[in-house]
Amino acid sequence: MAMKRAPGRAANAAVCAAAPTVARVPGLLGADISDATGSVHPALPWVGCSVLAADPAVLRAIREKAASYADTFVADMPASAQHTLVYTDYAASVANTDSAELDYCAVSIVGPRNRVSKIVGKLPLLG
Repeated sequence: MAMKRAPGRAANAAVCAAAPTVARVPGLLGADISDATGSVHPALPWVGCSVLAADPAVLRAIREKAASYADTFVADMPASAQHTLVYTDYAASVANTDSAELDYCAVSIVGPRNRVSKIVGKLPLLG
């Protein structure tokens, strides 16, 4: 069942998982686009983006399955990132926690469309 997350925390988690995805997946962004008056609008991902709702246990399972494929990129945001104010504290928290014990606020997956669809199943859009 989808977990209710405060809208600000959900947006924060989605953006934080998107940042490493954009940085590490070459070609993910399309070209900048100029409108009819010449104003430039920065590129967006050409593959599209869906922000889906899932509880931490489902996110953990999705992350584990997606990470098992060599040609699928996975970025995640452990919940401890939203409970620490200093990056080194966050890093220490993750470093001292087994993967099976981490709760996630967000997971970003890039890979073959049919595989990603199978991995995420019929999760609803975050509402």
